[in-house]
Amino acid sequence: MKSPFNFIFNRLSHDIGIDLGTANSLVYVKGKGIVITEPSVVAINKKTKEILAIGEEAKRMVGRTPAHIVAVRPLVDGVISDFEVTEQMLKYFFDKVHREKFSLFPHPRVVIGIPYGVTEVEKRAAEEGAINAGAREIYLIEEPIAAAIGARLPIQDASGNMIVDIGGGTTEVAIISLGGIVSSRSLRIAGDEMNTDIIQYARDNFNLLLGERTAEEIKIKVGAAIPIKEKLETPMRGRDLVTGLPKEIIVNNEQIRQAIQKSVNAIIDSIKVTMEESPPELLADIMDRGIVLAGGGALLRGLDKLIAVETKTIVHIADDPLTCVVRGTGIVLEDIDLLSDVLVPNRFKLRA
Repeated sequence: MKSPFNFIFNRLSHDIGIDLGTANSLVYVKGKGIVITEPSVVAINKKTKEILAIGEEAKRMVGRTPAHIVAVRPLVDGVISDFEVTEQMLKYFFDKVHREKFSLFPHPRVVIGIPYGVTEVEKRAAEEGAINAGAREIYLIEEPIAAAIGARLPIQDASGNMIVDIGGGTTEVAIISLGGIVSSRSLRIAGDEMNTDIIQYARDNFNLLLGERTAEEIKIKVGAAIPIKEKLETPMRGRDLVTGLPKEIIVNNEQIRQAIQKSVNAIIDSIKVTMEESPPELLADIMDRGIVLAGGGALLRGLDKLIAVETKTIVHIADDPLTCVVRGTGIVLEDIDLLSDVLVPNRFKLRA
């Protein structure tokens, strides 16, 4: 039974949907929309264990801190790797959302997106992290389901819908029908792995050591999954591994395409395997409706065209693919009773 204090908490707290991503975290507030989009980075003083910065401010410190300050990412491959730091990050988001409500102890109701196929231990880490940060009710939703809802796919119909959510740490591929996942793959290869590919390419071909942030900027500026007519170029700056001095190389889209080709092929292979495991009736629906791409990886130039060629299926990029998962959590928040079937069973649904 719900506590009589729930009415008070409802007045003093917002309902919140969170896409707790490896690279970025997004927060949706019921009735307002997306209010926070910040990197999932926390800067910590190793001497005092004090948290110095969270989000955008902490990301600016990556690769630029003295030895006793580290900028860490508390989520790896979409799951919590540092429980205490994640808890502090969630508390920071809760407090930021509730500043205008003058609530000293916000106790929001929270929907959190989690990767498909995570273990019970990983689910519990997400639940307890949010509870310790101040949430009073926790609802978990698998990210492919949230992304499909956010992309406005009719997932509760008796027909096939295919979503490919390419995030920072994971690629989630799922075929959904009647509100549930029929066949799926969760791949620990996504945007971060492509950054690593670029770092390795620079090391192997130019004896150049790059930072993660530089690799990501290069991927965004000139990255492509297929050869493109327009030649794009950008400087690649790092440390020469031979001399130890600064070095700059100009690279183009074709070189970066070659660098990330292995990761792109792995994503396409996972899409093919998921389709092979799907009932033929649902595949027929997908041929009509097409595959929908979500997540930041969907913005890689030409990726939709390459997937279309390899799978012989129409491919669409969702509107604003970066926010599909958090928009999905928001839609669930707006009508949580009607959409309760899509949520993952957990221990904290009716916590007061």
